Amino acid sequence: MLEDTGFTNIEIGPGVDTFGGAGGEPNARRFEVLGYPFLAHKPG
Repeated sequence: MLEDTGFTNIEIGPGVDTFGGAGGEPNARRFEVLGYPFLAHKPG
């Protein structure tokens, strides 16, 4: 999707547990829900 909108040099980092301590943490762990940091550049 990022490429389709003109972004370049897309980098995706490792998955991170973003639900630690949240009420939905057990469900997030069960379904292996992770957050991923990303960096991209849009020329112009």
